[in-house]
Amino acid sequence: MKTNRNKLVGANPPEAWATPTTYDEDTCVTKPSEEAVVESKLWVDENHK
Repeated sequence: MKTNRNKLVGANPPEAWATPTTYDEDTCVTKPSEEAVVESKLWVDENHK
């Protein structure tokens, strides 16, 4: 089921920033690394119009 849902939303399991060690089985969420969050914020700051 997850594979089909991933295809529908265009996601590839696992995403580039996701690591199995940060997957929370209680919430079914993979948490991004701190580095990925910082890089994302920088990208948004640079590309925000």
